[in-house]
Amino acid sequence: MAKHDKNDPGVTRQFCSWVEGLTLDDVPEDIRARAKYLILDGLGCAIVASHLPWTEKATNIVLDMEGEGSCPVWGYDKKISPLPAALLNSTQIQGFEIDDWHSLAPVHSNAIVLPALFAAASNAQSQGTRFTGSSLLLSTIAGYETGPRVGLALYGSHMLSRGWHSGVVFGHAQAAAAVSKLLSLPRPQIEDALGIACTQACGLMSAQFSSDAKRMQHGFAARNGLFGALLAAGGYSGIKNVFEEPYGGFLGTFSQGSGKEPPFMENEIVRELGETWQTANIRVKPYAAMAGTHSSIDAIAALQKEHADKLGDLTKITKIIFEMSEAAYKHGGWIAQRPLTATGAQMSCAYAAAAQLLDGQVLVEQFQDSKLNRKEIWDLIEKTECRQTDEFEDFMSQRATVEFVDGSSISKFVKAAKGVDPPLSNEEVVRKFRTFTEGLISDQRQRKIEELVLGLESLEDIAELEELLSEHIKSPFGVTS
Repeated sequence: MAKHDKNDPGVTRQFCSWVEGLTLDDVPEDIRARAKYLILDGLGCAIVASHLPWTEKATNIVLDMEGEGSCPVWGYDKKISPLPAALLNSTQIQGFEIDDWHSLAPVHSNAIVLPALFAAASNAQSQGTRFTGSSLLLSTIAGYETGPRVGLALYGSHMLSRGWHSGVVFGHAQAAAAVSKLLSLPRPQIEDALGIACTQACGLMSAQFSSDAKRMQHGFAARNGLFGALLAAGGYSGIKNVFEEPYGGFLGTFSQGSGKEPPFMENEIVRELGETWQTANIRVKPYAAMAGTHSSIDAIAALQKEHADKLGDLTKITKIIFEMSEAAYKHGGWIAQRPLTATGAQMSCAYAAAAQLLDGQVLVEQFQDSKLNRKEIWDLIEKTECRQTDEFEDFMSQRATVEFVDGSSISKFVKAAKGVDPPLSNEEVVRKFRTFTEGLISDQRQRKIEELVLGLESLEDIAELEELLSEHIKSPFGVTS
């Protein structure tokens, strides 16, 4: 197969040129505003998960390997070198399934972009370079635009159906682009950064079956994308035309066996750049569970509201059926079995629906060890069946049917879950931040983080913000190391 013509300005170079030239003035005011609320949500997610048991385990293991450095590990009052700092802080944001996701091309952008940017900034600040809130905001938006576009070129959620942890595959380029923008790299070096990042891309979706690694995989993308950008900044060359290179290129390789025609759509990476903003399609979760479970939760919540009498006695339920798309089925419709860890429970439509039926909510406390093995919840899980149907192509569309001992049944169709259509408003994002972080940090610290993030354009040094993240944080489970 012929090598890509180096003189052809393919999509990789077009995109890198756009990243290089992007300014805040190019970004519509509503997108700039939304990005700040998304950043606030991402930092709130890190606060919630920083001292959960699996996060503490990962942090203690990595801290044992690492010497002191210049980059804070959030919530631990410790500093290490930039790559492991990005890895651990990403593991926090992705640590409890309450972080953002993109509705068309599944990727958890904050878990990839923010840790990489803060680590890059702290590393540079140790050498005398300071970064303003405006530079953080612009670089974050550059990252928000990158990951989903790479994902759309590979048919978005279809990557999940094929068994790839889609966000980790899409996210390496995302972190590299964001850090490249922060460091003001020129187009050729941005291309090098993406080339180095993309050759490290990976991510197996089987990690969702109770593996601690599920919490860390977006951290691989944050770390490796940061690594690519730092290498490129130092003059290390990367793969050229990495997206469209015919032999061994990113899109050609990851699209093999996709069953799609064409196998990939490279123009999605540059389509309507600066006109259609993928940042607007980033969604914020209201529940502490994988996005594909949210329609299950909403369908059950609606039935509880509409048929309170029928669902007053859960022992009278004989069967619960969820019909869903292929991607949702493979991601959350698998058969849950004991023992189930919090990771597995948060990825299970059956568990999430049972928690909603029992507790009327699916938040942090539903995934404590004491909640996971309740007899009542497993009675409901064992009556639940998830079915894939070709009727639903949309990842979020589901139908729930509950059958009873008297032969009657009730049913509810949900086209899109709460937080997807419509998305959570900016005001709702703030309420989520306050609710989820309450008691984990002081009210004063909580309000100061909120003030600095929502006023990023006025922040002279983002180190002030990261210092607020770095101090000790309590665990929502009440136990810390």
